[in-house]
Amino acid sequence: MSAGGEWLKVCGVDDIPVAGARVVRVPGRADIALFRTLDDRVFALHDRCPHKGGPLSQGIVHGARVTCPLHAWVIELATGSALEPDVGMVACIRVRSEAGEVFLHREDLRRDALRAQLIADAACAPA
Repeated sequence: MSAGGEWLKVCGVDDIPVAGARVVRVPGRADIALFRTLDDRVFALHDRCPHKGGPLSQGIVHGARVTCPLHAWVIELATGSALEPDVGMVACIRVRSEAGEVFLHREDLRRDALRAQLIADAACAPA
């Protein structure tokens, strides 16, 4: 991973399989799943289905959607929203691809780290 301004370079577009995914591990943060569609669009979501936490990166990419491998929930890659009749959402990370490289937005990564810490603090708080 490479530093530079508000965007963090994480890999090359060709490092993500066509109609597939790759996991990016950012220290201290939730795993990010990078998805590449048949038409080479790239999306980034947390690698956890909103239903039961299944690894979305292991799901089937079809069009601009991914189907969770655990219980077949379908998630829109652009919004992170589950398709009806299911209800739920997974966090999206702004992503940019330029000159064959993939970049994630640093502010989105910081926001998600703060959210994860708040959840962890709440889980550890005495009842």
